[in-house]
Amino acid sequence: MSVSLSDSIPNNVDLSSDRKLLRALERWQPNFLSWWQTMGPDGFQENEIWLRTAISVEPGGWAHYDYVRMPEYRWGIFLAPPRSDDRKIGFGDRAGDPVWREVPGELRGMLRRLIVTQADTEPASVEQQRALGQTAPSLYDLRNLFQVNVEEGRHLWAMVHLLHQYFGRDGREEAEALLMRRSGDSDRPRILSTFNEPTDDWLSFFMFTMFADRDGKYQLSALSESGFDPLARATQFMLTEEAFHLAVGEQGVDRIVQRSAEIMARDPNGEVRKHQAIDLPTIQRYINFWFSSSIELFGNEISANAADYFAAGVKGRHHEHKQDDHRALGPTYEVPIVEGDALTSRSVPLRNAVNEVLRDDYVKDCERACARWNESISALGVDYTLRIPSRRFNRTLGAYAEHCFSPEGALISAAELAASRAKWLPSEEDRAFVRSLMVPCYEPGTFANWIRPPKKGIRGAPLDYQYVKW
Repeated sequence: MSVSLSDSIPNNVDLSSDRKLLRALERWQPNFLSWWQTMGPDGFQENEIWLRTAISVEPGGWAHYDYVRMPEYRWGIFLAPPRSDDRKIGFGDRAGDPVWREVPGELRGMLRRLIVTQADTEPASVEQQRALGQTAPSLYDLRNLFQVNVEEGRHLWAMVHLLHQYFGRDGREEAEALLMRRSGDSDRPRILSTFNEPTDDWLSFFMFTMFADRDGKYQLSALSESGFDPLARATQFMLTEEAFHLAVGEQGVDRIVQRSAEIMARDPNGEVRKHQAIDLPTIQRYINFWFSSSIELFGNEISANAADYFAAGVKGRHHEHKQDDHRALGPTYEVPIVEGDALTSRSVPLRNAVNEVLRDDYVKDCERACARWNESISALGVDYTLRIPSRRFNRTLGAYAEHCFSPEGALISAAELAASRAKWLPSEEDRAFVRSLMVPCYEPGTFANWIRPPKKGIRGAPLDYQYVKW
């Protein structure tokens, strides 16, 4: 695909041939930059950061690495190459029909809602992480934070392009609204509750990129199967960048876990906090909180909307192209529910359980990462096991919101939950302690005491590389 890097907006969608669209995006661009200066990383806008920038969509060489000031980052619009000129819709009632290059009128509202919801998460996470640079545990981690931030900004551009090109005035108004909402603002909050949660310490940042960004992986994967071809191709390329965000979270938690286990192996009393590090029980409580918050991003366990999206060919399943039955008309799915005072199950049509099917893949992925953390603990001779909690624990939305469950998924009383809340979820004392450790460590090659250095630097650079210039 032809990539233009010299235009005011780098792109591979031939913006120069559509002057009306280009002018509309160029009018949006200053508002985006104003938002970035106001709500982007606080205090580092003039620093030169060693960042990767998308320059193509080719698997082997899509990114360029160099120093850049973040406001000068070349945010662009990149769609993955077409899978084929005659691509067909791969699922639902329209399986086998040609994909749509334009928005079908009857699906306009549905597609706009999906795109806006996805788009809203991108600036939200930048806002949540705005102050973290002030307490970075190393220049390596500081650079990774900023890489995540600028790529969330590019993902916003990807969705805004779709809104401008395919949804007319409504799309332009939605694009403006994306820059008006604010994470955690009581009057103008972000659409999804997880993206209004404070992320004011680095343990929370790693948990967020581990769990919330991992939800993003599965949502983008489902959208990448869409019969609306521009959305499918936009999200396919977003997944290329998203993989790094997930690695930052998974490896970041692992490095904190390893540091805690190292101290426990040396200290027979296991008093990790006295060594100015984060103890494993506190890490478990953070896992419980961020997993239970992030898992709600998949939506209701039994969902008519999910069935409609699937039937229409708008949003599929993770790796839908690998499924055997793309219509999902006959099979059913057993959804655990509460009836009276007991946990039972209900058999529902598979289409109505598409959210839960997607959640199944997510849970398995999280459990895989947790198993890796436990391997790190075991390798240091420490007897402790971290766990991913039940998807029923600490829910505020969906089938389990009106009931209380233990982290193991057992139905319990409200009194039992209240009595154990401080054991299962981060207390204010926990959060205050973690925040107390957040002291910046900006000397190249040095790392805060509470986190272990990674095994290697970025793209072959040494750990003491000047990832951020002052």
